Amino acid sequence: MLKHIAHDHGVRYQLHVAVVMPDHVHVLLTPDRDAQGNTFGLAEIMHGIKGASAHSINRALRRKGPVWQPESFDTTLRKDEKVREKAEYICANPVRAGLVPHEDAWPWLGREWIEGALEDATADSPPDLRRRGRLRSISNESQT
Repeated sequence: MLKHIAHDHGVRYQLHVAVVMPDHVHVLLTPDRDAQGNTFGLAEIMHGIKGASAHSINRALRRKGPVWQPESFDTTLRKDEKVREKAEYICANPVRAGLVPHEDAWPWLGREWIEGALEDATADSPPDLRRRGRLRSISNESQT
């Protein structure tokens, strides 16, 4: 799931944080502009993420059909809200849900200020980079 979220990082949006929970996903991003200067729409961005990830999930589970609910809960940050503060709040979701004792223990988490380029956050990443904590390993995408 994280690789699909990070796929268009630096192309259609700047990805700040992504947290894949057991039954939902949190993503904080800033849309980029296309060649004509138009901002990529959130609906277009989410359609790409949901479509690609649904295909992978269905393939991994050997099934067909919808994966995601048609709607999403989208919120735009107010001008005075700090992206880093919101990102840290999002990262704490697995801890608040009682899934892990601290956020670094959650394997489906990517933060631009720690892991760096989230588009590299895949199981194919070199083990030495994963061990040093620069990249998150996604050991089993079918769990997302």
